[in-house]
Amino acid sequence: MKLLRLARILTIGLRYGLEEFFLGHARVRPLRWLVRITLFWRPLNEPRGVRLRRALEALGPIFVKFGQMLSTRRDLVPLDIADELALLQDRVPPFPSIEAIATLEAAYKKPLAEVFAEFDATPVASASVAQVHFARLHPPPSGGDGSAVAVKVLRPGIAPVIAHDVSLLYAAAGLVEKLFADGKRLRPREVVAEFEKHLEDELDLMREAANCSQLRRNFRHSPLLLVPEVYWDYCGRDVMVMDRMDGIPVSQIARLREASVNIPRLAVIGVEIFFTQVFRDGFFHADMHPGNILVRPGSSPLPNPPPGGEGANAGLRPPKPINDQYIALDFGIMGTLTEVDKQYLARNFLAFFRRDYKGVALAHLESGWVPPDTRIDELEAAVRAVCEPVFDRPLKDISFGRVLLQLFQASRRFNVEIQPQLVLLQKTLLNIEGLGRQLDPDLDLWKTAKPFLERWMNEQVGWRALVRNLQAEAPKWAALLPQLPRLAHHALNENRLAQLEAGLTLMLRQQHVRNRWLGLMTVLMAAAITGILVLLFR
Repeated sequence: MKLLRLARILTIGLRYGLEEFFLGHARVRPLRWLVRITLFWRPLNEPRGVRLRRALEALGPIFVKFGQMLSTRRDLVPLDIADELALLQDRVPPFPSIEAIATLEAAYKKPLAEVFAEFDATPVASASVAQVHFARLHPPPSGGDGSAVAVKVLRPGIAPVIAHDVSLLYAAAGLVEKLFADGKRLRPREVVAEFEKHLEDELDLMREAANCSQLRRNFRHSPLLLVPEVYWDYCGRDVMVMDRMDGIPVSQIARLREASVNIPRLAVIGVEIFFTQVFRDGFFHADMHPGNILVRPGSSPLPNPPPGGEGANAGLRPPKPINDQYIALDFGIMGTLTEVDKQYLARNFLAFFRRDYKGVALAHLESGWVPPDTRIDELEAAVRAVCEPVFDRPLKDISFGRVLLQLFQASRRFNVEIQPQLVLLQKTLLNIEGLGRQLDPDLDLWKTAKPFLERWMNEQVGWRALVRNLQAEAPKWAALLPQLPRLAHHALNENRLAQLEAGLTLMLRQQHVRNRWLGLMTVLMAAAITGILVLLFR
């Protein structure tokens, strides 16, 4: 089985001319020409990124997902390839409904009719590791609440398939590392290991449910973003049940216009949601392509909607929100940022806005991501070379995400280790930027983001931040203050004991020295007396 799969991979790879990725080393380069001469009939007119994307699509869903993940590692992968792989979509044929029902009944240990009042056997969406069915819970007397729900079911038997394909990817990574001219710098084994970790996370739908619940809690009172509620009593490792969310796919601009959606305002809201996730929460949806975003039209496009409008399940038909709202779906890939990460990013962005290139260089150094002996003036010059040409263009034409990527690449020669969470953030920023400008080509991302970042930085260093930090530390100080006298007394006693111990040690050392001198004098005196006696009795 493994040999057949390997043979198929080799066949597809040769069909699309992928040998150029593996035969780039000078010692094996002649083999590349031999393959091209032997397989001269292959149409290789398309760019290498297109051919790689088509090959991954031909190899199946796991390789498609690998290509999607690879497109996020723009710090490692050439841009032409990363841009092309970003076009991959999970258009995977659904697995038979009878298998989905069997998985659900095995998870619930009861017939499906006892779990759901209605269950649509036809899936509404299908991806590489799971697919989604619509259903309805039983009315209250039967334990449910009659809500309309979406049921996500893990693809049966997917775990061994993933393990098998990942082992082949490790083998391919080893070949890239040995044969590709730039193989070691690309760190292919680390890339495959990162992919394997993402897959392991996606194979546990309880983890995705927890991500969904966390994001919903973060935006519980927001009028801008709806996140489905998770029904924990119906969730397990192989199944996740949440609210069924109704909306218009964000990519269908014509339908949004027909629904009287304020599209320019919608683009601005998307940017605000992204920066709120990143800088307020440090927890952001990292797979925000158009397939995972819906829009629920509001009753009027008010610029400053009142609080409320929180999502409820579609089966209960909640009141129509005043403002247009985004709906987030698919929470398998989430990014997290520490306080240090957030400070670093905000300082970099604001310094860039102000054309303060030394500030960008200092942010790199103080974050510990460049060696401490790095010369600031050299790093500043490298940053200036990236940023200065950008300001010759209108701000609305500047790609925020690409500037960040270029900064990452420019700092590589200073031995900067780019953190995975920042690469994921950069990929998400590109998605948000592309989505925003698809909605509104005149969107000025800089103008939208700068006030938000400045306000956030002021909150971090102003008197509000001081009060907030004191409030956070108050319980610890309240518990510590009553103990201070005892701790001080204990410390003083320990200090006295240490002083006494040091004094005794010194006295013993002095006594040891005296004993050594006394012993030496005794020996000398004995020798002198012996000598005198010998002289007297000769």
